[in-house]
Amino acid sequence: MSGILNSSIGRKFAMALSAFFLMIFLVQHFAINLLSVCNSETFNEVSHFMGTNWLIQYVMQPILLIGVLFHFIMGFVLEIKNKGARKISYVKNNGNANSTWMSRNMIYSGLFILIFLVIHFLDFWFPEINIKYIQGDTSGLIDPNNAESGLRYYEELQHKFVPVWRVALYCIGFVFLSLHLLHGFSSAFQSVGANNKYTKGLRGFGKAYAILIPLGFIIIALFHHFNQ
Repeated sequence: MSGILNSSIGRKFAMALSAFFLMIFLVQHFAINLLSVCNSETFNEVSHFMGTNWLIQYVMQPILLIGVLFHFIMGFVLEIKNKGARKISYVKNNGNANSTWMSRNMIYSGLFILIFLVIHFLDFWFPEINIKYIQGDTSGLIDPNNAESGLRYYEELQHKFVPVWRVALYCIGFVFLSLHLLHGFSSAFQSVGANNKYTKGLRGFGKAYAILIPLGFIIIALFHHFNQ
């Protein structure tokens, strides 16, 4: 593994694989959150299953966290390596003409997404870890002694989107995610050598993915803010 990461091609390939993994997770995360708009009871049930199933909690969740850390660390490594390789200034090479704004600023959109993820973890993941593993309550109920109180997940989600500043922050975060994906999707396929007759279709699918998934998350945040 270390040998692969020592080469430029190997690092880009590993970066692409981690990107594919996170994009698959993003679809799954979006699908579950979409349930909160369509059916709150189903959202509660699915959230409770995801939050208490041992395979998801003790196998998939650590893999996801490792994948997130690896992707961001590898992104910073590639950026440092690329800057080191551009020591010579090419007079005839106009970077602005040969690349898009998104490709030139992936590191900055990535940094904002990282900050956004930290805030998202503080809002949802850390409180959930506290309830389940520190307080020891895996019942999923607002009040474990009251069976009629219902599952807490939907109520907690709505509560988080009451403040306007948090909704605005989430919307901005998803805009940056969209910008990051617009270049990252096609770049990931290029890094694994997927240049063939399906390239044009993959680019079209990538653009649709990069716009619709973040837009869907924005709609969910706005829905819960205006439907308190």
